[in-house]
Amino acid sequence: MVNVYIKGTGSYAPSNIVKNDYFEAIGSSDEWIFSKLGIRERRISIDEATSDLAYKAGLIAIQDASLTVEDIDLIIVATTTPDRPSPSCACFVQDKLNAVNAVAFDISAVCSGALFTMATAVQFVKTGMYKNVLVIGADTFSTIIDWERRDAVFFGDGAGAMVLSATTEDKGFIDFALHSDGKGKEHFTIPAGGSAKPASIETVKNREHYFQMNGKAVYDTATKVVPENIMEILNRNNFTIDDVDFLLPHQPSIRILQDVAKTINLPFEKVKTNMDRYANTSGGTVPIVLDETHKNNEFKKGDILLFAAVGAGWTWGTALYKW
Repeated sequence: MVNVYIKGTGSYAPSNIVKNDYFEAIGSSDEWIFSKLGIRERRISIDEATSDLAYKAGLIAIQDASLTVEDIDLIIVATTTPDRPSPSCACFVQDKLNAVNAVAFDISAVCSGALFTMATAVQFVKTGMYKNVLVIGADTFSTIIDWERRDAVFFGDGAGAMVLSATTEDKGFIDFALHSDGKGKEHFTIPAGGSAKPASIETVKNREHYFQMNGKAVYDTATKVVPENIMEILNRNNFTIDDVDFLLPHQPSIRILQDVAKTINLPFEKVKTNMDRYANTSGGTVPIVLDETHKNNEFKKGDILLFAAVGAGWTWGTALYKW
């Protein structure tokens, strides 16, 4: 039976580092940010667009897979911050890679984007329609942050990538469990810039092109739906939490991840985090933490990986994977 596995991984973040003390001017502090969110610093792009980050992470993943850009026949980019509303960020990436054989399109699911993109890519490989799919999660949230508000502390810029290919070996993706609930659409949103409220002098003046977040709703939703979703996918596949070797989650805040791990009785040392160095890179979080853990040689053959994410919309999902 054909399965789909991760053939290569890559990640990239801008070199410019912004530490927590930068936010003292808007009423925050290093002590508060680190204790509540687990963030020490984040990478902020100065002159690189989302496609630049995505291209660099994607190229590393292709090289890690021992492939060439000509071998890639599909590129899917998960992003909330494309270079332009049109064309897709994936088309910019395809051009920068010179991946002449690749179809390219974006997926929008905010912080769940990479997970939704992985699930989409797996279907194309399983059916045999495409052989080598480049999956990228990339965001430059610095471009939609209101730097005068305290919630500016949450996000950073970065990109992670993976190449998915077919295998007949006993490894790869086991299952996905994805969900959406549009009733949460107002709790994390960018009010203006779309067809409902096109850009105008008024929307710019009212600062409506920056993200707006209901922090309590995000916390309450994440700590409820992620544990439920994890138990759903484990039970459906006859796994227990003890079978999980690594949880590779989206990086919303350290407290959310601690609460999720406690609820599902997963030792926190199995939870991989990097928000102390990158903050929340939205679509980039899951593939970045995957790439770092892989490059640190922490995975061994047969390990069970659990991916999990929750994002605006609401969107949330999990995936099980055998290394």
